[in-house]
Amino acid sequence: MVIMLDKSLSKAMNVTIMGSGDETIILGHGFGTDQSLWDKVIPNISDKYKVVLFDWCFSGAIKDPHFFDEMKHTSYDAFAQDLIALMEELKLESCTYVGHSMACMIGCIASIKKPQLFKKLILVGASPRYINCEGYEGGFGSSDIDQLLSNIGSIYEQWATIFPTVVMDANDPQSIEYFTKCLQRTRPEVALPVATIVFQSDERELLEKVTAPCTIIQANNDIVVPNSVAEFMSNKIKGKSSVEYVEATGHFPQLTSHLQFNEVLARVL
Repeated sequence: MVIMLDKSLSKAMNVTIMGSGDETIILGHGFGTDQSLWDKVIPNISDKYKVVLFDWCFSGAIKDPHFFDEMKHTSYDAFAQDLIALMEELKLESCTYVGHSMACMIGCIASIKKPQLFKKLILVGASPRYINCEGYEGGFGSSDIDQLLSNIGSIYEQWATIFPTVVMDANDPQSIEYFTKCLQRTRPEVALPVATIVFQSDERELLEKVTAPCTIIQANNDIVVPNSVAEFMSNKIKGKSSVEYVEATGHFPQLTSHLQFNEVLARVL
């Protein structure tokens, strides 16, 4: 059974509730995608859990062009506030939150602010900082990020066709096509400020404030996030934490290696 809600925030964020069970799983997508990112995951969890899906305000699936507020949404903190407000509107508590990419850090921040809402965090392709610095390998040099943001700002349509081929498994053209179409639905004037938040962020210090149990699911050949970042996060997170690896190339194991991803997810839930 699929439930669509008409409440104000739930409607704005395209909330869909499906499945059954006493425990609730919330699925948060990352930059450039929408809730359809989890289509290959839902059939494996909706028979045992209540599953809540939604779209962030920056998603191309959002109908209201004013929902993303560039004055408000200037940091992960603002998105965490949106997540908390949504969970409170839905009267959810003690949930398992599964976030992908930037949604991981959003979930971490929300769990610090409202720990009673989160029973467990499952972080897929998580990174607190993407830029290399002394003693830390984030995966990108400062000039790499400057060029990426410049391309998003100046040649977005061209960039949206190239970026998926870089961050996804070249042997999975269907997933590349999916991500390309998602990026093409994302408005360029929204993509640039959100990408700036993501790729210029440094949230390493907040990890020691995360007390919820965490499982980090990491593709063993993630082009965006080095394996060392997953281990760094696991070591810094205050709560019980572990890393589970999926044999996958690229940043989207739930798409390109969904069978193994689902096996890992079932084990850690």
